[in-house]
Amino acid sequence: MNRRTLAKAALYFILSVGAISMLAPFVWMALTSIKQPGEVFAAGGGIKWLPEHFFWRDTIVDCAKYRAWWGNYPDAWNEINIPRLYMSSIFVAAVGTFGQVLTSAMAAYAFARLRFPGRDKLFFAYLATMMVPGSVTMIPLFVILRKMHWINSYSGLIVPGLFSAYGTFMLRQFFMGLPAELEDAAKIDGSGYMGIWMRVILPLSKPALATLTTFTFMGFWGSYMWPLVITVTEPLRTLPIGLRYFVGQHATNYTQLMAGSMIAVVPVLLLFIFNQRYFVEGIKLSGMGGK
Repeated sequence: MNRRTLAKAALYFILSVGAISMLAPFVWMALTSIKQPGEVFAAGGGIKWLPEHFFWRDTIVDCAKYRAWWGNYPDAWNEINIPRLYMSSIFVAAVGTFGQVLTSAMAAYAFARLRFPGRDKLFFAYLATMMVPGSVTMIPLFVILRKMHWINSYSGLIVPGLFSAYGTFMLRQFFMGLPAELEDAAKIDGSGYMGIWMRVILPLSKPALATLTTFTFMGFWGSYMWPLVITVTEPLRTLPIGLRYFVGQHATNYTQLMAGSMIAVVPVLLLFIFNQRYFVEGIKLSGMGGK
């Protein structure tokens, strides 16, 4: 074996170990969702990976044992009314993601392509807001929304997350890498700024938009603290808040909690699978030059 082959083998080994370590919590969550309550942990308090009873080891005629394999899912579905929580979470995540990607794309185009006094200073000031922790602005934001009568409303859940310095920065960097000649050609054809943004910039930015969409959707979908603070009544609760009901003061129903978590992760997986081809396209376009 030469040195290059050894280096490649070592790299594959490190990547495999990293992949396994990242997949391990998900695998444990999936296996725990089909366990019985007494099978979650080992006798000494350690983690128990495999359930004691799989459905292929028991006869399907034994309905009690067969339901024990999959019964955590309907129990979790009915215990916290997952359909209602799902609809609330999907609405908040979909509207919030669309709004944040839209505002980030518009702001990024202005900072990347338009020329106006104080553009760079305004951009760096906007970028500096990323240094402020969300816990610092949570109370002032809550007070402002209370004055606007947006407490316990979808407006209070969605509007504060419609603007993102991170999304603006990411799209700005991508826009700056696009060829300026295409924009000049659109200007010659009579397109204005909005026409260039819609017909030239956005169609060429699908990889960046898909990436930002995935990250933003994951942020809205998994948000816990802000929905807990801003909502009061049950109809506005989102899925992460509902899963919290499986955690009691003295005990936690891990089997139903993991079953509910498996149900909750499905939209994120579907979105990632759908946008994966745009990630590959982004890698292909990474060498594109521009101003």
